[in-house]
Amino acid sequence: MSSLQELCSGLPLRPLPENQGRWPGVPHAPVRTPNLSPTEEQLALKNALRYFPPDVQKLLAQEFAQELRQFGHIYMYRFCPSIEMRAYPIDQYPCRTRAAAAIMHMIMNNLNPAVAQFPQELVTYGGNGQVFSNWAQFWLTMSYLSKMTEEQTLVMYSGHPLGLFPSSPDAPRLVITNGMVIPNYSSRTEYEKLFALGVTMYGQMTAGSYCYIGPQGIVHGTVLTVLNAGRRYLGVEDLAGKVFVTSGLGGMSGAQAKAAAIVGCIGVIAEVDKAALVKRHQQGWLMEVTDNLDHCIMRLREARKKKEVLSLGYHGNVVDLWERLVHELDTTGELLVDLGSDQTSCHNPFNGGYYPVQLSFSESQSLMSSNPAAFKHLVQESLRRHVTAINRLAQEKFFFWDYGNAFLLEAQRAGADVEKKGASKMEFRYPSYVQHIMGDIFSQGFGPFRWVCTSGDPQDLAVTDHLATSVLEKAIANGVKASVKLQYMDNIRWIREAAKHQLVVGSQARILYSDQKGRVAIAVAINQAIASGKIKAPVVLSRDHHDVSGTDSPFRETSNIYDGSAFCADMAVQNFVGDACRGATWVSLHNGGGVGWGEVINGGFGLVLDGTSQAEQKARMMLSWDVSNGVARRCWSGNPKAYEIICQTMQENSGLVVTLPHEVADEQVLQQALQP
Repeated sequence: MSSLQELCSGLPLRPLPENQGRWPGVPHAPVRTPNLSPTEEQLALKNALRYFPPDVQKLLAQEFAQELRQFGHIYMYRFCPSIEMRAYPIDQYPCRTRAAAAIMHMIMNNLNPAVAQFPQELVTYGGNGQVFSNWAQFWLTMSYLSKMTEEQTLVMYSGHPLGLFPSSPDAPRLVITNGMVIPNYSSRTEYEKLFALGVTMYGQMTAGSYCYIGPQGIVHGTVLTVLNAGRRYLGVEDLAGKVFVTSGLGGMSGAQAKAAAIVGCIGVIAEVDKAALVKRHQQGWLMEVTDNLDHCIMRLREARKKKEVLSLGYHGNVVDLWERLVHELDTTGELLVDLGSDQTSCHNPFNGGYYPVQLSFSESQSLMSSNPAAFKHLVQESLRRHVTAINRLAQEKFFFWDYGNAFLLEAQRAGADVEKKGASKMEFRYPSYVQHIMGDIFSQGFGPFRWVCTSGDPQDLAVTDHLATSVLEKAIANGVKASVKLQYMDNIRWIREAAKHQLVVGSQARILYSDQKGRVAIAVAINQAIASGKIKAPVVLSRDHHDVSGTDSPFRETSNIYDGSAFCADMAVQNFVGDACRGATWVSLHNGGGVGWGEVINGGFGLVLDGTSQAEQKARMMLSWDVSNGVARRCWSGNPKAYEIICQTMQENSGLVVTLPHEVADEQVLQQALQP
């Protein structure tokens, strides 16, 4: 494959490309175990062959059947392109619209081997966050995008490009749904079968919506989380000499090492996959690496004493690390850790998301496919040990939180001691980071806003960094509440230090946490810079689905909503529809993401700024809705900070009219009314 023109010309059939199978030297997804019946295997094969004409089906049927039986899914390795997969400058894509070229830029970034966790299996992050289900879908999507006009919309069904349909210039150019399975059938077991059949897909959050920007996004979220954890739990602004222990250096969790360095603490991160650990070390995100637990503890002690800034990768199982920290406490009386969390992919614990302490990495990969039941037993035993060690440390001045990866949920299911007496089913002994740390930030309308410079030019990114900093500084100068000022200052510091920390991996992208006013002002400033030529090409606005309005997830994003609606998904669905109605270039709605399949509904958007007045109008309308929807929902659930923000927003915008809740002034009224 030599050009983008060829990549956009449809499936390569005559001649067929050579089948090179799985590439050596790159990480690959674990073998899946869908347990299909012979009839279901036949259906999976039939579904895959639908993409190809009859004259090549006999040849492809044999290799697709082999893939299904060997790997548990038909990825169509033969059709994995040989072109260097990366985000090319927008002008290089052979398209009829800038919007389509921008979407191509984003898709290829998600599949860039420097960005993607398992690039040949089309997994961007999280162990199973698919961009597409197979490579035929990639080729067809690129072809459709190259042909699309401003009066067509491309419709995507869980990775499958259904086709181009007539629409209008104001409609989204792309509408994506991933994993929209009927609720009664949205179980893990059913998912494995449906994915193997090629009829649904787990898009995580920004994998299947084409909005991932590499681990920079989670770096920033982790920076803010650890900073605010220090403020809340330790009562400090300066984290020098404080120790943060966690696990995971993969697609998303790899951010933890860089975040530790940015906040100035000592981060010790365990990782069982040597390839992931080496990747982060080579990128400069991980300062030191060891596979010796004695050396790990010695280095931790030394850094703690000297108050060094350190990110130390331990190549081993995190349970061994936690149990060693307990041993040090019990034998020396010394507590060596202050803050702790976990970023294993516990939303997918039995298929490579969590590796049990009893087995090596390779032993685990073998057992999870050869004997899934035995593997599950070991995972759950390991989770119980994991929690037991954390519980012992928490008896001292050590603070642990769940990072929204379903760790405590899966530990509870495994029988670990994580119960919180008298609590609701969403609460555990330890809080989620939304409940204690980030929830108030969301309630004020702050969340992970991001943009991508489609020119691919670092200078364009530098211009946007300057514009964003100027916008926030101007807002502070004009006067804002102390809580808002604190968030703005954290983000100004983040942007100023971004270049120094080499945060760009893949596309020229930036993320910051901003509220509604900040997002709109930054978007307008960037659009005007494009119009004046200060920025050379369109800029894509987006956000993580993990945001103020984008996600309904009772064990993460909506875990601090206590009116009983945390298990309802109206907010995320309304957000998806509302963004589409107000000018988004593309929108997506997903089942799953973060805490796992069937546990969450979430959505996202992409909005292309091209310097036109129409783009500015769309940004003002859509970004305002995209934030105020979630703030209004949190207001109605009784959050006082959200109530204050929504009242202020209504004063400033006469078009916004929100139903405000009345407080129940006397709880005895409830008790008396319910007496027998």
